[in-house]
Amino acid sequence: MKLLGDFSSYRPSCVPGRRKFRRARAFAVLCGLLGSCLAAPAQKTEAGKPVIVQPGAPGKPSKRLPPSTTAKLPPFSPAEVEFMQGMIMHHAQAVEMTALITSHTQTKDLRSLGARINNSQADEIKFMRRWLEARGEPTSMEMPGMHHHSDSDSDSAAGLMPGMLTPEQMEALRKSKDEEFDRWFLTGMIQHHNGALVMVKELFNIAGAGQNAELFDFAMDVDNGQRAEIKIMQSMLEQRTPEEKR
Repeated sequence: MKLLGDFSSYRPSCVPGRRKFRRARAFAVLCGLLGSCLAAPAQKTEAGKPVIVQPGAPGKPSKRLPPSTTAKLPPFSPAEVEFMQGMIMHHAQAVEMTALITSHTQTKDLRSLGARINNSQADEIKFMRRWLEARGEPTSMEMPGMHHHSDSDSDSAAGLMPGMLTPEQMEALRKSKDEEFDRWFLTGMIQHHNGALVMVKELFNIAGAGQNAELFDFAMDVDNGQRAEIKIMQSMLEQRTPEEKR
């Protein structure tokens, strides 16, 4: 199957929201550095105890803080922890799907798109793991307690997050080749991405959840990025040759 259209110029970094995600990560690093600076002794008192100094705003004097002062992470909710744990699982399946591309199809556009999905979601998995570990939370969700609010009964029965492919769908994808694989992959990944949009919507529907700046920017980046990729994949499906549409 030949998929028309050149998507080689597509870059995840150009998707609206990617810049927000990068800024959020840079801000998190800056906060970590600031926390280290605050925790480090700026000078020694006569009694040998450390003195922690907080720099003042422009034109304002510095402020001496108690020796027990440590940098604190913003508060978070159980719903946010569950969102991150579930999204790690969700992203992991997308990475598993893209890993099949090299051995299952020669379609250039699909290979290019798959590589970009793989790289972006693998990078986001690392971010989510760091976010959870920094808060002392497990990076995986226990299957018995896993739940979500999707309207899909089949997802609930299989214990899957919204949009995730069932074991049967994944097996069909693994067994397919070339043109058949291209169709299975595109339709499956569109389903998968739509599920991620459901997860973001469910997070923000919970009172007080997703309000932390770092997590808010990340969730919006996921939403914007997945929407853009859905449009690309829909276009790739629609632009098949006339022979393949018969």
